[in-house]
Parts: sequence; structure tokens; C-alpha cells
Amino acid sequence: MVFKIRVVLDVKQDVIRTIAIEGSKTLEDLHNTIAQVFGFNGQQMASFYRTDDDWNQGEEIPLISMDESPNALAMATTSIDQNIEDIGEKLIYVYDFLQMWTFFVELIEVSETIDGALPKLVLSIGNVPEEAPEKEFKATKEESNDPYGLDEFGAVDDFGSMENIDDIDFDNY
Repeated sequence: MVFKIRVVLDVKQDVIRTIAIEGSKTLEDLHNTIAQVFGFNGQQMASFYRTDDDWNQGEEIPLISMDESPNALAMATTSIDQNIEDIGEKLIYVYDFLQMWTFFVELIEVSETIDGALPKLVLSIGNVPEEAPEKEFKATKEESNDPYGLDEFGAVDDFGSMENIDDIDFDNY
């Protein structure tokens, strides 16, 4: 089966590539193809993330697994059709963890055959910017229902109210 996959770079301008690739190929093959059609050398670390319809990041499929278990996920051992097989299914792809190039990957068509050699670039819209856009990651602090004021590690979480170490009453500890 031939998969048509739309890959959208997460930037303000429209930067879109549509790729035709065999569904039985590995995610590593897709990684190399995406890097090539967006003008990257493919030598940086990268990961795919499973996602839902709202693009919420899920389980990671890394380029190289650091997990020593025999069932560890890695791009080289995971096929494209194991992750997206129905039209509309999605993945998030992050290339170069220092620059954080982020892509939205979506299966848009499945066909029996396509003219020409695969993988192939079917559509190209927009130019890749010189630098990746800045990403801002904010951790959200969950409200604790712990009546003792302990954080998730079981420690007293009252350092936010301390302005100076001299303010600590060590007789309480």
C-alpha cells in the first residue's frame, strides 16, 4: 500500500510537504524522507510521537532507543502502517532537539499503486525558515488535594513562601 502523508512544519507561514511512501517502510525511512524534503541533513536526533485527533503528544518512538528491552520502540523497528493506517491518523515529529523543529504528520490517502519510484515528494508549499521558531514549554502545577501540604515527592512544599533563608524557623523542623 502507498501512503500519502501530509507533513506540516509548525511555523507561522504555511510550509507543507506531501510525501508518497510505502506503508510497510519503517518510521526511520519516513524520518529520512521528511528530513530530505525539508532540506535537513538527517543527522540530528529525532522522535515521532503518537497523538490523538487534537494533537496531544503521546508515546514516543525515538530514532534510537536507549531502552535495552527487546520490545523497546525505535524508528528502525516500527513500520509506518503500525502507527498510522487509517486516513486522518496523526503523528507528531520532532527533529533536532536543540532547535525543536516540530512537524504535524497526517495520513491523507491510501492507494494501491503510484507512478514512479518511492518515496517521492508529491507536493511542496512554502519555504523552510532559516531558524526554528522558539518553543516555550511551561509546566503546569497541578492543584494538590493533600491535606498535609506535601508535594508529589512527599516533601513539604512551602519554599514558595520563603524569601530569605533567615526566615526559616528551624525549631519547626
